[in-house]
Amino acid sequence: MQDAKSRLIVGLDVPTTDEAAAIVATLGDAVGFYKIGYQLVFAGGLEFARELIADGKRVFLDMKLLDIDNTVAKGVENIVKMKVTMLTLHAYPKAMRAAVAAAHGSDLCLLGVTVLTSMDDGDLREAGYADDPKTLVMKRARQAADAGMGGIVCSAAEAATVREAVGPDMAVVTPGIRPAGADHGDQKRVVTPADALRSGASHLVVARPIVAAPDPLAAARAILSEMDGALEQNAV
Repeated sequence: MQDAKSRLIVGLDVPTTDEAAAIVATLGDAVGFYKIGYQLVFAGGLEFARELIADGKRVFLDMKLLDIDNTVAKGVENIVKMKVTMLTLHAYPKAMRAAVAAAHGSDLCLLGVTVLTSMDDGDLREAGYADDPKTLVMKRARQAADAGMGGIVCSAAEAATVREAVGPDMAVVTPGIRPAGADHGDQKRVVTPADALRSGASHLVVARPIVAAPDPLAAARAILSEMDGALEQNAV
């Protein structure tokens, strides 16, 4: 069973690599896995990702790729060379199949993004989807499994049903994690760290509750402690 440290991914959702480096330095050995998304990517984040990897950290590159098959495949081929641990793409069947083929033989874990945790029923209707979030999440989770993806990104609110659908081996990565009493921000489908693990999540993505905390290291340790408690209960 993986420990809490290997399951916690801290989202470096900050505007500069200097701020990201300061957070990494503050967290030290307590955290070994970081997410880099659009905000940081467009401020030197790709080179920063290479530096983290060189320093022995694991990197989750949250790019949510979606394009024609050839473009997705060529992008994935270059991302494989970076030695990142995880990469996201939107869970559209053709794009997933192209990415899986491009990553074949590598250690890159491809994650299908099902429905963004900032979206609820009304948001999906506005975007033209007839399905509610849970129905669409399950549809895309099954398609990701069929395509040979390494895992799924979904709200922890759907983690239990996703885990039942995809089985024990795929990663189930859950953003929108908020400790009890924390501000939800723009997230609409949020769950505590312990509840996410009990629901079958394999990895938790936590950004603002750590990086925006007055004491990021204390916040990270508190979340890790909560996760350890849940993992011990699950093991009983």
